[in-house]
Amino acid sequence: MVAKTIPAKSVNTQYDWAKQVKEFDETKAGVKGLVDAGVKKLPEFFVHPLESLENPPPESPLELPTVDFTGVGFDGARRREAVEGIRAAASQWGFFRMVNHGVPSGVMEAMLDAVRRFHEQRREDKMEYYSGDSRQRVRFNSNVPPREFDAASWRDILTCVFNDDYLDPQAIPLVCRKEVQEYVKCMIKLRETMAELLSEALGLSSDYLSRIECMKSEALASLYYPICPEPHLTLGTPKHSDTTFLTLLLQDHIGGLQILHKNQWVDVPPVPGALIANIGDLMQIISNDKFVSVEHRVLAQPIGPRVSVACFFSPSSKAAAKPFGPIKELLSEESLAIYREFLCYEYFTYYKTKGQDVNSALPHFKL
Repeated sequence: MVAKTIPAKSVNTQYDWAKQVKEFDETKAGVKGLVDAGVKKLPEFFVHPLESLENPPPESPLELPTVDFTGVGFDGARRREAVEGIRAAASQWGFFRMVNHGVPSGVMEAMLDAVRRFHEQRREDKMEYYSGDSRQRVRFNSNVPPREFDAASWRDILTCVFNDDYLDPQAIPLVCRKEVQEYVKCMIKLRETMAELLSEALGLSSDYLSRIECMKSEALASLYYPICPEPHLTLGTPKHSDTTFLTLLLQDHIGGLQILHKNQWVDVPPVPGALIANIGDLMQIISNDKFVSVEHRVLAQPIGPRVSVACFFSPSSKAAAKPFGPIKELLSEESLAIYREFLCYEYFTYYKTKGQDVNSALPHFKL
C-alpha cells in the first residue's frame, strides 16, 4: 500500500480552534458523523503538519518478521524456535506477526463485525457512551486533542478497560457485548503464552513476567477509520509508541498500519488469520533495552472503513502501586541500568501533560 503523493499544506493556526473542536465534540457523532453528513473538506483541526505526513517509499522492500506459534505448548523444538524468533523480532523490530496463535478465526471475525456494528449504529444509540473522561472504563470518543492546535486524527474509538482482567459485562454496549467478552477471554489466554515466551526470550524463568503481573489488565480499543475525503492532509493515528507493556492487534483486510524501522516507514499489510504483536515502552524499560518499542502510525485513506482492535496490556492494580524499572536479573557490571525506577502514576501523568509534544517517554526516564 502506497499513499498518494499529493502535496500537503502547512497547518493553519488562523482559525477558531476551540470553537471548531467544541462544535465537533458536542455532536457526539465522531468522525463517522462528519462522513455521514457528506463532508468533502477536512475541518482545520484535523490537518496535520506537513512533516508528519511525509511517506517516502522504503529504499528496499522490508518484511515484518513472522513467528509461528504451532506447538509452543508441547513441542520443545518448536518452542525454542518461537522464543528465538520473538527475541530477534522484539530486539530489532519491536513488532512481529503471529500465526497459528490459537485465537479462532471465527472469534476474530465476530469481533471485527461487532466493532462495525457499534460504530455504524445510529448516533442516538451510541452517544450515551461518548466521553473524553479517561476514568470511564467504557467510553466512545473521537480523539479530540486536549491542547490548542494539536491535530485530531481521522478515527473513532470504543475503549473497554478490564482492570485485573475484569469489567462488569453490563457496562459493555449490548450490540458488541458477547463478542468483546469472548475476544478478551482469548486475549487473556494468549497473554499467558506470550508472557512465558517473552520471559524465556529475555533469559528469565518462564513464569517471570506473569509473577510480576505487568500485563494483568487490558484496554481493548475498537478502532473505526472512516473513508477520508482528503487523506493527504491527516492521519488515522499519528506517529507514536505504545505506552504499555505489550499490544496485540487485530486488523481487517484494508491495511494502513506503518512502523518506523531504520528511519523508514514500512507498510504492515494484513494477513488473514494473523495478529500483530508490538512491544510497548514499559517493556523496553524493564528489559533494559533488550526489547525495543518502536514508533508507528496509521494512514488515513480514501477507502474504508478500516476496522482494527488493539488490546493493550498494563499492570494489575497491585503491581501498579509498586515501582517499575529494569529487571534486576538482567543487570550486571557489563549491563548497567539504563532507566530509573518510577511509579505508573508518574509515567502516565507525564504522557498526559506532554500531549503530542512527545512520541515516547523513554528519554525522560533514562538515568
